[in-house]
Amino acid sequence: MRGNWKRYTVVVTMLVLICAAAVLNWQATQKAAAEGGGAASGTAQAGGKLLGEAALVSGGDGAVSADGSAASVDETGVYTGGDYFASARLTRQQARDSAVALLQQAADEDGAAQSALDKASEGIQAMAQYTMAEAQIENLVAAKGYADCVAFMSEDSLSVVVSTDSGELSSEDVAKITDIAMTETGYPAANIKIMAAN
Repeated sequence: MRGNWKRYTVVVTMLVLICAAAVLNWQATQKAAAEGGGAASGTAQAGGKLLGEAALVSGGDGAVSADGSAASVDETGVYTGGDYFASARLTRQQARDSAVALLQQAADEDGAAQSALDKASEGIQAMAQYTMAEAQIENLVAAKGYADCVAFMSEDSLSVVVSTDSGELSSEDVAKITDIAMTETGYPAANIKIMAAN
């Protein structure tokens, strides 16, 4: 029984690490694109289709962070492409699906301890809540007139990438989006990062 508890603790820890790895990968991709210097392009031709079209977008002087202060260039450079938002949503969903599958597998184990079942259930519920909050934030931001948006929520932080016509967000834009994010998540503004993409 004690061995099963340790096993399920490891599974839950792995789930948290997978989610953290997905967020860190996303942030590292943004940072690498921002440091790339010009237009980043990873294109390939396959059967007459253009794959991996991408461009580097710099927020410039007009960038504003969630707390209203001017943001540095590292915080505003965003790796985007024609399908960035769809790709980001797909990657986020795949990471969550694999984590839920691990938790479900742990919960379905014969002879699983009740505490392990409870932890697996809590993990699945947390991911479902993150997914619902992200979708709600994305819909509300789109309702405010922005072309597209993708949100990435973790246990204590939220990142929102917004598509704008100008590629920049004004203080008013950041305030609107931050208000939506704070209302939906209950997170303070310091834990919310708003970025522009075009």
